[in-house]
Amino acid sequence: METRTLPLTDNTAASGPPAVSPAEASATTQRRGRLSVLRSPAFVPLGLFLVLAGLFGVGLTMNPRDIPSPLIGKPVPEFSLPPVKGRTLGLSSADLKGEPSLVNVFASWCTACREEHPPLMDLKAKGVVPIHGLNYKDRPEDAERWLNELGDSYTRTGADINGRVAIEWGVYGVPETFVVDREGVIRYKHIGPVNQRILAEKILPLIEKLRQ
Repeated sequence: METRTLPLTDNTAASGPPAVSPAEASATTQRRGRLSVLRSPAFVPLGLFLVLAGLFGVGLTMNPRDIPSPLIGKPVPEFSLPPVKGRTLGLSSADLKGEPSLVNVFASWCTACREEHPPLMDLKAKGVVPIHGLNYKDRPEDAERWLNELGDSYTRTGADINGRVAIEWGVYGVPETFVVDREGVIRYKHIGPVNQRILAEKILPLIEKLRQ
């Protein structure tokens, strides 16, 4: 009798890939779905929006008057300006040495400057500290009229008609006030109108310290 040899068969190959449970299949589908969303072009602007929204939210918690100046602790920028029309003493970096002083950035068109004017006039009347005015992007006749009508609180004034010197000082807006020590180094910057509270809590104690 003829004997036939049958070929061996691979039961594993014949049976196909191992079975996958419904739970595993669902998890795989979800992972693929998340990956497709991340790779979608529409996800990019959404991600940028969320990042910007987060930065905006942080910005709302910050006091704009507490923005640090990169010039704090550094000498005042080199500059020389003619006086405001009707005044005789201009303002330069050399004038800010010898004793502590304030440099106040103002303009006749600035509403908040009118708000801070009485405290500055009071400070001048008491002779506490020299106040110098940096007149920002003002028409000469308007600046002259403004000081004549409201009173001149400044020892010296500088007419920064094109605003270039204010940019070098890192001015964000008007008004701003800087405390400068006897060496001509900027020690403090206040953004916005100066009031009696700011003078009493921040500026005058610093002036007193700088005189020691």
